[in-house]
Amino acid sequence: MIVVVCPGQGSQTPGFLSPWLELDGVSERLAGFSEAAQVDLQEHGTVSDADTIRDTRIAQPLIVAASLIAADALTARAGRRADGVAGHSVGEIAALVESRVIDAETGMRLVGIRGRAMADAAAQTPTGMSAVLGGDEDAVLARLAELGLSPANYNGGGQLVVAGALPALAALAEEPLKGTRVIPLQVAGAFHTAYMESAVAALRDAVSTVTPSDPDLSLWTNRDGSVVPDGATALSYLVDQVSSPVRWDLCMASFADQGITGLIELAPAGALTGLAKRGLRGVPAVAVKTPEDLDAAAALLNGEAA
Repeated sequence: MIVVVCPGQGSQTPGFLSPWLELDGVSERLAGFSEAAQVDLQEHGTVSDADTIRDTRIAQPLIVAASLIAADALTARAGRRADGVAGHSVGEIAALVESRVIDAETGMRLVGIRGRAMADAAAQTPTGMSAVLGGDEDAVLARLAELGLSPANYNGGGQLVVAGALPALAALAEEPLKGTRVIPLQVAGAFHTAYMESAVAALRDAVSTVTPSDPDLSLWTNRDGSVVPDGATALSYLVDQVSSPVRWDLCMASFADQGITGLIELAPAGALTGLAKRGLRGVPAVAVKTPEDLDAAAALLNGEAA
């Protein structure tokens, strides 16, 4: 079983879309995506600097568009799709498109709304996020409760992303628990926590106009790592996930339980294959960062030596 995974916010880097624009039809497709998301994706994916594309309004549509372009290029190269798909955080929108729950235009419209709504929610109160590496998870969670912080991403492999008020995050970094390392993230907002409730409402309104199809391949949810049973549930989970923790650890555990034999991360790739090296030891993984990686990914997808 080969699983394709779609990355979340923070995976973008300046200029990362440039090599993809050399493929036939990508520029035209990106123009359509830009109109749907209300973001100039070609400009931001080629010439904008790191600070500009860190903006949630820009980063989220940019990442989803890249994953969709890479997915189509991989399918064309390999002659087949993967057996299953999952997305990390905003990557779930790309996963819904890849599993045919929604079409690409709808996905790009929703990610544009999601990015704007989450940026607006983050602007209401100064908050942030930090990665906690190592340590005992129960002890870390107890310390978060003391500080009024929330777990945002359970990434597996000893990595937990936490979110909340800036003074509390500073206190966590100043006195880290034994065996842990705290790394502040360049994110202006406490995503996947109760601070995002206004964004949940905005996305729910947008989703109410969408008629989904049922997934035509296995689709895992960040909610609890389970396989999503139908399209309506997929959309419901997509909305709720904005203010609830990302359980990527449970997604990887579910991949393993169902016999994963290979993992392919779509552009802008790197983070999820890194987590897979720790959480899915021994499973071959390919990060599709540029079109040059498509041959290796296609070989893995077709059961050949990558």
